[in-house]
Amino acid sequence: MFNKGEYVVVGSKGVCVVTDVTTLNLSGVDKEREYYILKPVYVPGSTVYVPVDSSKESMRRVLTREEALQLIAGIPGIPLITISNDKLLEQEYRGKIRTIECEDWIQIIKTIYARKQKRIAAGRKVTALDAKYFRIAVDYLYGELAVVLNIPKDSVEAYITEEITK
Repeated sequence: MFNKGEYVVVGSKGVCVVTDVTTLNLSGVDKEREYYILKPVYVPGSTVYVPVDSSKESMRRVLTREEALQLIAGIPGIPLITISNDKLLEQEYRGKIRTIECEDWIQIIKTIYARKQKRIAAGRKVTALDAKYFRIAVDYLYGELAVVLNIPKDSVEAYITEEITK
């Protein structure tokens, strides 16, 4: 159970704050079922309703500051995805995005960064597939780390770089 005021990561919505836990008085909705009322941190004016009894795989607490620092320190050891078939690679990216786990997002970011460097060296452009999943993974990861570390989202990349090179 999450409490009012807690930060959570929700499936495709990213970091949200729990603003209430209540039943909904809407037609067609079970009046006895409790819902989390969530406000996405990076999507102003948006509200998300998630049943309290829904699958726990779609929602989790944000990392603690200590967990975030450990995660950042461990980034060099997170392996790349080694699938070369683009269709299978897209399935892997999609599956890793859905896990809502930071290590999976980092794996996507590292893999796409390495692929991008290879493509540029060969005089080719980044694929639309890689650009799409890179943007999603960066958005989710940096959004969560910004909230946890209490820094602006656009400062997260520099923060990670600085921590890794220490």
